Amino acid sequence: MGIVTNHVTFDGLSFKIFLDNLAAVTAEKPLAVTPCNDRLLLAARSPPCVTFPHHELDKFHDSNPPVIDATSEALDFKVFRLTSDDIATLKEKAKASAIRSHVSDARITGFNVVTALVWHCKALSWDNKESNLDRVSTLLYAVNIRPRLIPPLPMSYTGNAVLTAYARATCKEIDEAPFSRLVELVTEGAKRMTDEYARSAIDWGDIYQGFPNGEFLVSSWWKLGFDEVEYPWGRPKYSCPVVFQRKDIILFFPDIDDNNGVNVLVSLPSKEMSKFKTLFHKYLA
Repeated sequence: MGIVTNHVTFDGLSFKIFLDNLAAVTAEKPLAVTPCNDRLLLAARSPPCVTFPHHELDKFHDSNPPVIDATSEALDFKVFRLTSDDIATLKEKAKASAIRSHVSDARITGFNVVTALVWHCKALSWDNKESNLDRVSTLLYAVNIRPRLIPPLPMSYTGNAVLTAYARATCKEIDEAPFSRLVELVTEGAKRMTDEYARSAIDWGDIYQGFPNGEFLVSSWWKLGFDEVEYPWGRPKYSCPVVFQRKDIILFFPDIDDNNGVNVLVSLPSKEMSKFKTLFHKYLA
């Protein structure tokens, strides 16, 4: 079964509600979740009031490249598998370097350590390392704002209730910093997403009509639970996104053989992919 939707309509959590309800209707049962569709809950303030700098967003300019780049650049596609043991190793690496480096604000979760690893590999995979070191690399990822707003949104809210968090550092810092520092920078992206920050981002969008701005976006299907939907004919054997021609999006999705593992889908030009692969396996060694 294949479904196409738009993030304006659904985020991942909303789509899971839609699938649960689709399964219920197919089985001639009541809705599994009564959806909350009140989009005014995420309306911009009147007047809009931007109270933070939003490095994760960019205004539209005449010189901007298209948001969806349909060029046919030759890309290699590779899935990097991280088992639950690999993720445990990354967590231990982060804890050990946090003690050595006196890093105290790193939230050492599976998502944060995998994202930090991917950021390290992606930022340093450019061909020319010397000219790359002073470049600022910006990582983007989605944060669910339902529980972060005051008052919180209902968990049954069905719409787009994610905003873009970011982490920024020079490639030199990414190359030289202890792993715990990268995890800390990833952590700060989500910690930044308070009620006021989220409202400021919504108001920014109302004023400037811009778009996410970064080197790449991590899109995580890892724990959304699409494979747990109970259809009348049973659960899906597997659930994953369709591969697409974008080198600026890295996808996380579940490992069918390891409930706590994750697959990381990367699309890069051949030389960059080779460097990414080397860095990835070196970091896990």
